Amino acid sequence: MDPVHRALLRSHRLELSGQLLVSETIVPFLYQENVLTESQVEDIESQPTNRHKSLKLLELLPSRGPRAFHCFLRSLDDFSWVRDKLLLELQTRPGPGPGPGPGPSSTDVRRVPDSVLQKVPSDRDLSRLASRLGSEWEAVLMDLGLSAEDLFRCRSDHRLSTHGAVLAGLVQWRRSEGKKATVQRLLQSLQAAGVHPSVLEDVLM
Repeated sequence: MDPVHRALLRSHRLELSGQLLVSETIVPFLYQENVLTESQVEDIESQPTNRHKSLKLLELLPSRGPRAFHCFLRSLDDFSWVRDKLLLELQTRPGPGPGPGPGPSSTDVRRVPDSVLQKVPSDRDLSRLASRLGSEWEAVLMDLGLSAEDLFRCRSDHRLSTHGAVLAGLVQWRRSEGKKATVQRLLQSLQAAGVHPSVLEDVLM
C-alpha cells in the first residue's frame, strides 16, 4: 500500500472505527476481491464489537498489497460520506497521488547492485528475511504466486513459529520458480505488499 494511503488510514483510524459497520458489505467485498484471506475474515468477525472489527480490518489493510486501498474505497458504497471525506483529504495531502507509480522507493532500489538483484537468494537470505517480515508476510507470498491453500499449509505446519511458516513459503516459492526466483522478483513483491526496500537491503548487505 502506498505510504500516503497508509498514513491516511492511520490518521482516521479511530474515526473510521466508530462509523463503519464492516461485517455487512465491506468485509465480504474485500474477501470477494481477494484483498482479505478467509482466515483474516474469520479474525475480523471474531472481534467482540463493531468498533473492534473495524480496527482489526484497518490493522490488516496496509499489508494487503497495492490494490487494498482502492478496493477499500470501492467497498464504501453504503458509507459514501466516509469515502468522499477520504478522497477529499487525499487530494489536499502533499506527496504522491493515488496512482500506481513506484513512489520514492524506486530510488532506494538502486542501492542494490544488479549482480545481487539477478541472483537467487540463499537459505540464509530467506531465513533473515522471514525474521524481518511482520503481518505483511501473507501478502508477499501471495504476490510471489503462492495460493491460499499453500499459505494455510505453511501456517498449519508451523503453528508455533511465524518465522517457520514464512520461511517455508519462501523456500517453496524458490523451489517452484527455480532460476526465476531472483532477488529482484522478491523485491517487487515486497514493494507490492508495502514493505520498504531497506528491509531486503538489510538482509542482503
